[in-house]
Amino acid sequence: MIKSREDYRYYLERDLIALDIYNGSITSKIKNYLFRDPVWAFQRRMRKLEYYTNCKNKGLYKLYIIYLKFMYRRISVKLNFSIPINVFGPGLSIVHYGTIVINYTTKIGANCRMHACVNIGASGGEVQGPKLGDNVYIGPGAKIFGKIKIPNNTAIGANAVVNKSFEEENTSIAGIPAKKIGSIDITQIIKHI
Repeated sequence: MIKSREDYRYYLERDLIALDIYNGSITSKIKNYLFRDPVWAFQRRMRKLEYYTNCKNKGLYKLYIIYLKFMYRRISVKLNFSIPINVFGPGLSIVHYGTIVINYTTKIGANCRMHACVNIGASGGEVQGPKLGDNVYIGPGAKIFGKIKIPNNTAIGANAVVNKSFEEENTSIAGIPAKKIGSIDITQIIKHI
């Protein structure tokens, strides 16, 4: 969670690296200016709203936070995201825009790479959503629900339905319902770790 200006800058820097948008060259700077990435715009607004909500929630800043919430909601609707703030650690990479729905009680660690059509939330009357560790890859169409835990360095396959906790790190899980299908080196999928 962002708790200071330094955290805010660090989160933005890690997100930029995760999205592979800017590598420091003039060419990438021009490309980024001419062809703006809507996912990067979304993540920037999300991090800014997190910073002001967590660190500057006093006085006239409250009016600015209302404006930020409006702008965040606007881009969320445009990209078809339903993602609350303070869910993701640094290094978030949303690969494509499209339907993504996440429960506000969900916590996801650093370096998460996620595709479209992902649903993460609570299950049947529960309030608490899943807790995912660091370096988690979530394939397109994955459904993760319930008060469960997913360990660090886990790859969740496309269209998997994850409704139970897993304990072993460096694994690949998939299927309906999800089960371990093998071991994996997560650095082969998430390159920016």
